Amino acid sequence: MRLSKVLLVLVVALAAVALVIPAMAAKPSLEKWKPAFDYSKAKYKIKVSNVSHPAIKGVYAGFAIRDALWKATKGQIYFEYLPFSMLGGEVEVLNQLQMGAIQGMSVSSVASTNLGPRMGLVNLPFLVDTYEKLEKFIGNKKLFQHYLDGMEHQGIMGLSITGYGQYGWATTIPVKNIADAKKVKFRIAEAAVNKMLYKAWGFNPVVMPWPDVPTALKQGVITGLDHTLLVCYLTKKFEVAKNFTPINYAQGLFIWVFNKKWFKTLPADLQKTFVQVVVEQAAIYRAQTKTQEMDSKKGAMTKEGVKFWELSKQDLDTLRKQGDVVHKEFAKEIGAPYLKQVQDFLGYKP
Repeated sequence: MRLSKVLLVLVVALAAVALVIPAMAAKPSLEKWKPAFDYSKAKYKIKVSNVSHPAIKGVYAGFAIRDALWKATKGQIYFEYLPFSMLGGEVEVLNQLQMGAIQGMSVSSVASTNLGPRMGLVNLPFLVDTYEKLEKFIGNKKLFQHYLDGMEHQGIMGLSITGYGQYGWATTIPVKNIADAKKVKFRIAEAAVNKMLYKAWGFNPVVMPWPDVPTALKQGVITGLDHTLLVCYLTKKFEVAKNFTPINYAQGLFIWVFNKKWFKTLPADLQKTFVQVVVEQAAIYRAQTKTQEMDSKKGAMTKEGVKFWELSKQDLDTLRKQGDVVHKEFAKEIGAPYLKQVQDFLGYKP
């Protein structure tokens, strides 16, 4: 009897483990976005990474590039796109890209500075802070190409940019002015620019990896997020943080970068086609970001009950003036003469 009871307990325990392990091991599926063609005989195959969710237009662009490239090269190049951090975190993947273990990634502008300090340019507060300024910057071939060449010394080439919205504050309490903001424990990214900016603003930042945010927000470890409206809506952060204050001091951007040594193995005609397709598709999905952000605002208001607040012009001017210290501090890493050219071109004034 004792033995049978022990066996019964073991069977029940094993059954429970059998149910739990698959749930714990469950990974994001790409079934919804699988290609509609047989790529098994493609002459050239590459792996391209992104850390985020294809629900974001700037992330989904990778699947559009895959399909357009397949068609344009008549099945010669298969662009295997792997979002959801399937290949690891951004710093890890950047190292893989540099070594040639993978061939490309759309890296966030925040993480890009690990291999290309110049690429931190777009993170500077109130510089490339509108969709219109971003397109103006991209339209200046000389200035933009110098930006894209920020990782050339690492053997990595940049081709274009897509986005995930404009930055603001998602908070558990209303933030109508700077005084309100100083009561919030803001989660910020693990980036030097963000740390310096929040110090200059005199706020209370908590540096935290993005995967830790949901639990920290629910437990009150943080009471606000420095992120985009679009991302906060799509990742359900508004279930806890019921307020949003647009600051629009910067944009969330993905830079599409590729291993240059691999790129040079392509025939000249395919190199040309590859660049053309990436640039064209990035432009298409970059244009959709503003619309998606507006749709996210409507959804946040009607479905999540989020309230939106606006800072006064005086408060925004204060944030701008205080944030100028970041421009000065990072001028050397970005290149002071180059930064000045971009500032003048985009009409930046502290």
